[in-house]
Amino acid sequence: MSELCLTLLCQPEVEEKLLDLLLMQPSQTVFTSTRTAAHGLPHEYLDQGELVQGRGRTTEIKVLIAAADKDALLALIRQQFSGTGLSYWITPLIEAGEIT
Repeated sequence: MSELCLTLLCQPEVEEKLLDLLLMQPSQTVFTSTRTAAHGLPHEYLDQGELVQGRGRTTEIKVLIAAADKDALLALIRQQFSGTGLSYWITPLIEAGEIT
């Protein structure tokens, strides 16, 4: 049962590698990815146009995970994406299901 929603913000340059990593995890059943604009990113991750606009192009990935899998997944992400500016937050998942 998924108990948490892990939200990741990544730069376009690492999007495919991160998606591949998530696809290879046997404990991950459902995740989504959406191109979005992020505000408040560190300036070193923004190009000149993004600095002027005040927002950066990012991909937001939401992963439904069991609480027991959280630490292992975050450790793997930290190991493979150190220094890429990847941001994350975790929220509790109140309810999830499928409408059939």
